[in-house]
Amino acid sequence: MAGGLVGLLDDVAALAKLAAASIDDVGAAAGRASAKAAGVVVDDTAVTPAYVQGIAAERELPIIKKIATGSLRNKLFFILPAALLLSAVAETLVEVILMLGGTYLCFEGVEKIYHKLSGDDHGGHDVPAAIKGPEAEKETIAGAVRTDFILSAEIMVISRKEVIDEPIVSRAVILVVVAIFITLIVYGIVALIVKMDDIGLSMASRDSESAQKTGRALVNAMPVLLKWLSVIGTAAMLWVGGHIIVVGTHELGWDGLYDIVHGLEESVNGVSGIGGLLSWLVNTALSAVVGIIVGSIVVAIVTKLPFGSHGSDDSHGAQAAVH
Repeated sequence: MAGGLVGLLDDVAALAKLAAASIDDVGAAAGRASAKAAGVVVDDTAVTPAYVQGIAAERELPIIKKIATGSLRNKLFFILPAALLLSAVAETLVEVILMLGGTYLCFEGVEKIYHKLSGDDHGGHDVPAAIKGPEAEKETIAGAVRTDFILSAEIMVISRKEVIDEPIVSRAVILVVVAIFITLIVYGIVALIVKMDDIGLSMASRDSESAQKTGRALVNAMPVLLKWLSVIGTAAMLWVGGHIIVVGTHELGWDGLYDIVHGLEESVNGVSGIGGLLSWLVNTALSAVVGIIVGSIVVAIVTKLPFGSHGSDDSHGAQAAVH
């Protein structure tokens, strides 16, 4: 009886070690997959704070929580099942969908630049949703979740490509971990960003002179940070969208564009000490150029269509809040 119990405990210990190893494998794979989607994560993090800009302080975190919940729902209930299904029956279609999403990012990035240069304020859409009322707040959240759907789809499809060789169950578990991890990271950072001025005001009211200086610095830095986040978000859209298109054309067998970018990237890779950095900068810059070209073509086409500039607003919901 004792021998049987010892054997059972040995089996349990072996299973526990196997489970721990599997968890480690899942964690490592999820980390690799998340890293590959970093560009889109930067975009998502940079774009989202603008949706709560100007909203009453007590409504900021609840709105971010609702957007985060919608983002996680997008990833787990819609994008992940669709990506797994399509990868099993139509891998090429997944690549095409990914490229369409990349094209959308290019369009959105160029459209931001176009509206910034033209001084178009989208008819006063910059009025805070809190002033317009609860329905406008709901529309803002819905628009943010719609825009997030595109970015989440890019994140999940890019991550899926990194674990394509894993068994289907492991692949699904890894992608669930990626979805939860990235959502927590993105919206945790967003929450810190939008509450930075409140933290600064709280510190500025303390007795400590150093705390007061730090608090005032945080408050003064907030507008600058939001401005730079907008710039970074736009740049990330063009870079990520262009890169997706460059890689996607290669995956579909059209190697010309990829060969040009890869060739120029390799030409600087051998520079001692900074070759890796230069390669990344060349790839990023050329991907952004591709993004600008593709986005400009799409913007030019959209502005000629019957729905004109109004259609572009509808195409991404609360995009006007970003402007």
